[in-house]
Amino acid sequence: MNTIDFGRTADDYSRHRAGFPDELMDRLAALGIGGPGRDVVDLGTGTGSLARLFALRGGAVTGVDPATALLDKARLLDARAGVEVRYVAGAAEGTGLPDESADVVSAGQCWHWFRAAEATAEVRRLLRPGGHVVIAHFDWLPVPGNVVAATEALILRHNPAWALAGGTGLHPRWLTDLRQGGFTGIETFSFDLDVPYSHLDWVGRIRASAGVAASLDPAAVGVFSAELTALLADRFPGDPLEVPHRVWAVTARRPAGSAAGQSGPGPA
Repeated sequence: MNTIDFGRTADDYSRHRAGFPDELMDRLAALGIGGPGRDVVDLGTGTGSLARLFALRGGAVTGVDPATALLDKARLLDARAGVEVRYVAGAAEGTGLPDESADVVSAGQCWHWFRAAEATAEVRRLLRPGGHVVIAHFDWLPVPGNVVAATEALILRHNPAWALAGGTGLHPRWLTDLRQGGFTGIETFSFDLDVPYSHLDWVGRIRASAGVAASLDPAAVGVFSAELTALLADRFPGDPLEVPHRVWAVTARRPAGSAAGQSGPGPA
């Protein structure tokens, strides 16, 4: 695949991409994660979708992302929401933030872009003993014949190297990453919901994906957008579309008695 640069998608990303639903925060709050006065670091924050939800629940949030164009959009969206998040340009594998400075470290829709072993070690370094890590996803669901499946087929026609088609919204490999990093109390939950998208917003949301504007040249993106617009008008004329999504999250804790750089036991 071509080099992925989400900074090229900043306008579409901020305007058309649905953020995590508030129900995710209800589920996390029931587990004692987040809340007023908690220090949160959100890795791969993008336009701040997850960071903003933690801030709206009273957290003191720092968002980290290498794409400064996305962070600029995040600040604008925060202002509209009436919250303030501190943003830092940096990588998940090395944030430059202080040791043991967070009660929660989160990563929304981005863990697959990280070098897992390094990111896991950085999460452990950032967390205070007993602190929580949250890895969350908000994925569209391709079902034979639905608009997602048709959209993914079109992406693959334009970008055969795109490797994220056919997902189930479940990410069991991240549990192994956390186990190998020495985290305990690993739990998962998921729930499904339909997200309404106008035709215009669905085309914009797909442009903002890794397989389209983040990796194709502008001329190819324009051709793709025109073809997706025509496909929707022909095969899925209802507007808005009801697009099935799955929210999935894994939570875990840094053991209370462990040192920041200490890993868990390896295989026997």
